[in-house]
Amino acid sequence: MMPEQVQQHIRAQGQILKTRDDPAPIFIRYDATTTEPSKAFKVSPDTPCSWAKADETFGPEKLRPRIEPWLTALVQSEHLSLLLGSGLTHAIHGLATEAELPGMTAVKFDVLSAEITEDAKRVATMAGRNSGNFEDQIRAANELLRGLEIVASTKAGDSHEQEQVEGLRKDLKSALASFANSILKAERSLAATATVKREEAFNYLVSFLMSFASRSGTRDRLNLFTTNYDRYIEAGADVAGLRLIDRFVGTLAPLFRASRLDIDLHYNPPGIRGEPRYLEGVARFTKLHGSVDWVDVERTIRRIGLPFGAEDAAPYLNAPGLNGADAMRFMIYPNAAKDRETASHPYVELFRDFAAGICRPNSTLVCYGYSFGDDHINRVIEDMLTIPSAHLVIIAYGDPLGRIMRTYEKLRRHAQITLLLGDHLGNLAILVEHYLPKPAIDRTTFRMAELLKARWGTQQAQHDTVSEAVPDGGGSVS
Repeated sequence: MMPEQVQQHIRAQGQILKTRDDPAPIFIRYDATTTEPSKAFKVSPDTPCSWAKADETFGPEKLRPRIEPWLTALVQSEHLSLLLGSGLTHAIHGLATEAELPGMTAVKFDVLSAEITEDAKRVATMAGRNSGNFEDQIRAANELLRGLEIVASTKAGDSHEQEQVEGLRKDLKSALASFANSILKAERSLAATATVKREEAFNYLVSFLMSFASRSGTRDRLNLFTTNYDRYIEAGADVAGLRLIDRFVGTLAPLFRASRLDIDLHYNPPGIRGEPRYLEGVARFTKLHGSVDWVDVERTIRRIGLPFGAEDAAPYLNAPGLNGADAMRFMIYPNAAKDRETASHPYVELFRDFAAGICRPNSTLVCYGYSFGDDHINRVIEDMLTIPSAHLVIIAYGDPLGRIMRTYEKLRRHAQITLLLGDHLGNLAILVEHYLPKPAIDRTTFRMAELLKARWGTQQAQHDTVSEAVPDGGGSVS
């Protein structure tokens, strides 16, 4: 299919599946002639498929054997990474509140607004988006502010250039404060929803996270990456009892360290000699675009005690040690304090972790809710797939701008890519209920399988022996 046809297919509630030995994506559509969930789908007529006939109707019971065992095998790769985009936040928020999560809407600048808007639109067009969003505007405004500061450095204090610098800085501060509060509002709407709905949403989130974090004791830790600024993942990890290891060190005001401390926890299983195993319930955590509770203070990055879903972030910046920090100090990508030697800190360290985490042999990267709109992330993923044993799994509710399928075609590593796209295959609740691995892949699972196989095999063998011994007339064996 052409890119336009793919987008139309997904908008019409179509699904795209590519797993196991599928040489190309399988396009699946809803069968409008039936209301039975077990016969909800058909393979599109123009799609060659080895496991379903063109006129055959089927449901999750046929898709599950194609998906669940395959994902179970992939998540037990030697190295496993999970990249979560805004789709996860939208899914959890929708499950809890049954309402859409507000997006990053454009903001209005009083100083050089037209120039900022035009540059944001230019960057968005290069990234395959129709219009500039909040991030594009902040990036353009930051670059413009730095240029105006250079121009105004030789001007008088009451000059027009100095006024533009102060005005643009004020606009930026206001925009960042408003954006931080909108993130907190999304957190607050989740925390304040009805208890039953909130617990249901968190149960799905916990099951989703533990499907990947439940690694056997001999496997490397899960590397958990996210582009989100909110703290839905941290809240889910708290509920699940999942310990997240990041670059922050400390208790009262954790400090970001450029030297990554791979602090790890091990245990020695009773009666087993040799090297210790990894302790369960631990994952390495990296927020690639920063967080709403990260603040730049005196050439250090600190995580402040900002409550989940607070009404306003400003009061929590008025604390001893923060030295009058304001919204301009929030470490929300691409915002960066201008008194630093480089505007890339701490993001350069975070992306170094991302590259080191996924660009390894026998590595699997699972992307959920990520639209492939960030070229700096896509380049690292492209490098990862140059390793023949690496594999990429893309799970998404939709592909409204066609970036996922364009990236799939661009990478040209189709044998190393698994696709699950659509409002069924990418639905968080359906994924957890039908297609994701069970949240505990351990020795007990394999022992149970061996026990059942042994029992079934013994019973079958006995049945075969008796059948051979019984005469055709059905008489008893003497």
